[in-house]
Amino acid sequence: MHTDTERCVRAVRSKDARFDGWFFTAVLTTGIYCRPSCPVVPPKPANMVFHPSAAACQQAGFRACKRCRPDTSPGSPEWNRRADLVARAVRLIADGVVDREGVPGLAGRLGYSTRQVERQLLAELGAGPLALARSQRAQTARLLIETTVLPMAQIAFAAGFASIRTFNDTVREVFALAPSELRARAPRGQGASTPGVLSLRLPFRAPLNPDNLFGHLAATAVPGVEEWRDGSYRRTLRLPYGHGIVALTPNPDHIACRLTLSDLRDLTVAISRCRRLLDLDADPVAIDDQLRTDPVLAPLVDKAPGRRVPRTVDETEFAVRAVLGQQVSTVAARTHAARLVTAYGEPVEDPEGGLTHLFPAPEALAALDPESLAMPRTRRTTFTTLVRRLADGDLRLGVESDWPQTRAQLLALPGFGPWTADVIAMRALGDPDAFLPTDLGIRRAARELGLPSTPAALTARAAAWRPWRAYAVQYLWATDSHPINFLPV
Repeated sequence: MHTDTERCVRAVRSKDARFDGWFFTAVLTTGIYCRPSCPVVPPKPANMVFHPSAAACQQAGFRACKRCRPDTSPGSPEWNRRADLVARAVRLIADGVVDREGVPGLAGRLGYSTRQVERQLLAELGAGPLALARSQRAQTARLLIETTVLPMAQIAFAAGFASIRTFNDTVREVFALAPSELRARAPRGQGASTPGVLSLRLPFRAPLNPDNLFGHLAATAVPGVEEWRDGSYRRTLRLPYGHGIVALTPNPDHIACRLTLSDLRDLTVAISRCRRLLDLDADPVAIDDQLRTDPVLAPLVDKAPGRRVPRTVDETEFAVRAVLGQQVSTVAARTHAARLVTAYGEPVEDPEGGLTHLFPAPEALAALDPESLAMPRTRRTTFTTLVRRLADGDLRLGVESDWPQTRAQLLALPGFGPWTADVIAMRALGDPDAFLPTDLGIRRAARELGLPSTPAALTARAAAWRPWRAYAVQYLWATDSHPINFLPV
């Protein structure tokens, strides 16, 4: 979008928050870059240049605005609706792969050469993988500076910087303030007094309907791993350097996020995964406008706009749970999962009580005795084949997954039909166009609304909903009285 100067100027003049994260405005006369909704008086169009990412602005020598804080805007929805090289690379960088494995590790996961990955990112984002990772480290550092009382040296390494000098130089360059000045400007009382505990706000594009989002997560919560408590969804997190516990609370203009981490180096990854879990980088206006073109869906969208797709913080965990949920009720699926958690999950301590384990890793589940599974023999075979492939690395599920290729791999597994493959594509891999025409809830909703109820006919009708069929699924599910559609009391 940043190449459409006229459209960008209109968005800046109208201070349209819908475009925050889509592009960034750099002001030539001040050397500052802003989000489109910045509250200051818009500069003259001749003094504005537009960039596709904060990293590109920083590479061009601009510093972040102190009023609108463009580094904290929602991420571009572009990277969540695509599965090409650039989109997959951006998702991996957000998951901290460059900090942990370097650019060669990023390229290896994508199956391309380092040169090809750098060239593609530069062409679309105006910055290479190192610059994008550096921008992300700066944002993490700012968050730790402003919300904790940690020493600056500890913050530097927790944010992923190799040295304190690099940390100081980067913060000064990006924010035009020294780390100590950033902390002095932070509102009083924001610093966390408990080591490893962080409270922050996760921004999103309005509107956001929390009913089916948090309702689905709460209704399917696995005891010991997830719970709904005091208006918050809480769960344990398996992270690269340790583990964490997160509490997510819906508010009108943000999601309150309270993180307890065993290692602060996992902060960036934890935030990225929580945003993916709640689909916070989606563009609900564009999605709902497309779905409203169908006269059957329009009343559902108008009644409760802004529905998101409830996703996951761990793709392999969700795949296992999808198999456990084949042809059984939500309650039965939770019971199966809870037994596995108790027997094979890794114990963790929850200061607030209630959560006891991390969901079992595929390596632990691959060692179990199939006869111990209380399910039909054919589904045991499906389960054991899946966890063995995941443990061996023959099947990789993650933010870097190529959606069509991974779906084909899933369908090749015994016991995997279209429903299982597509629900994993929708909720684990993040495919916004995944569709479930064989789902009983979808077929029931279709009959009640006068839509075709056979899978083939419904799929043909749903072609007009593309590329947002996964969101259409949420609106169709919401016609039922199932607990997944309601925010818990």
